[in-house]
Amino acid sequence: MKTKNAIILAAGKGTRMKSKLYKVLHQVAGKAMVDHVLTQLEANHMDNIVTIVGFGAENVEEALGDRTKYAVQKQQLGTGHAVMQADDLLSDLDGQTLVISGDTPLFQAETLQKLVEYHTAKQASATVLTSIAPDPTGYGRLVRNEIGIVEKIVEQKDATPEEQAINEINTGVYCFDNQTLFNALKLLSNDNAQGEYYLTDVVGILKKRGDIVAAYRMDDFDESMGVNDRMALAKANEIMRNRINTHWMQEGVTLLDPKTTYIDSDVKIGSDTVIEGGVTIKGNTVIGTDCYISSHSDIINSILHDEVKVTSSTIEDSEMHTGSDIGPYSHLRPESEIGENVHIGNFVEIKKASIDKGTKVGHLTYVGDATLGKNINVGCGVVFVNYDGTSKHHTNIGDHAFIGSNSNLIAPINIAEDSFVAAGSTVYNDTDKFDMAIARARQTNKPDYAKKLPW
Repeated sequence: MKTKNAIILAAGKGTRMKSKLYKVLHQVAGKAMVDHVLTQLEANHMDNIVTIVGFGAENVEEALGDRTKYAVQKQQLGTGHAVMQADDLLSDLDGQTLVISGDTPLFQAETLQKLVEYHTAKQASATVLTSIAPDPTGYGRLVRNEIGIVEKIVEQKDATPEEQAINEINTGVYCFDNQTLFNALKLLSNDNAQGEYYLTDVVGILKKRGDIVAAYRMDDFDESMGVNDRMALAKANEIMRNRINTHWMQEGVTLLDPKTTYIDSDVKIGSDTVIEGGVTIKGNTVIGTDCYISSHSDIINSILHDEVKVTSSTIEDSEMHTGSDIGPYSHLRPESEIGENVHIGNFVEIKKASIDKGTKVGHLTYVGDATLGKNINVGCGVVFVNYDGTSKHHTNIGDHAFIGSNSNLIAPINIAEDSFVAAGSTVYNDTDKFDMAIARARQTNKPDYAKKLPW
């Protein structure tokens, strides 16, 4: 049975990044570069994917999990040597094998699929994915003869001045007949300027023995960008974010200033949602239809149902249900759940709390480790005192309760439904239904005392 296989080259350290982080784990639009590559391969339904790891192998395996098999390149002896490490896993299989670098996050599944289809149609032993580069410096050049047949691929350092003038470059992506690939790898030599085993030399080996070697030229050079330093990383992020923003606008999302809107690759957004400039939406966030996200909001790994309004606020690892709103300048910390038509006003912080339908938390309030029922009014300046210096404690507030301004609720505590906490109270005992809790010093007025004050 013929199989569809892929090899991801991800063993290089990436010294030009000047980073403690392994190169292929640097993120583009919120996802590691090598994860982008793997995701596009998965979209093509590969039977086997092998990732070649070296430096930082444990970190790559942790990031990608069991979505791929792994082979270790203990010594960095070139791309050909890297592919050799997959011999035990793939060499006996009949079928085709894609080879792609883990630092090329901009390739799309459709481009890879077209490469495979072209390779199959040409009945080639190897097909090189190429593109026309505005500046080919640093890339391997594809050398064709006078009628366009592929002759060889030559690396920059090994190219003659005439070859360096060629602007059709090797993107580093190939499709091979699988067994032909592994047989040819055994014939590689490292007699070159770098002293490495080049995968590109497989093309020369196949040409010499008369095999068909083809080249598929893709349209968009930007897809082929390899990321080797921070400048290229910034450029890749720019291209990816433009691609993401264009996609969501085509899907019916309004971006008022796309150039300052940053949406990660795994985010989902419903139609007729409006997003102002300066907004960042990260991780696995899901936003429903008809939402409004105002400028300078940050939303991270959260779920916003339909018709939610976020005004200049931060939401992380939380959920807002239909018709709820927040802000300006408020913060949902992790594990907060905001119910339908709940109002969270300005300068409010919610942490690990559930707030049910119709409740209002207007302004200047902290709600932590709490469960609030329906149609509660929480006044200005209320503090849910959840931490005793050692442990966190929980507060429960029943439906239709009223929490007066500037109150402190000392957890653990239960405020019953339909009960009332008077403004300015520090409450530490439970209440019963219809109770009014008042806990503040009695006011005393001193006649004429103000006359004695120096001002």
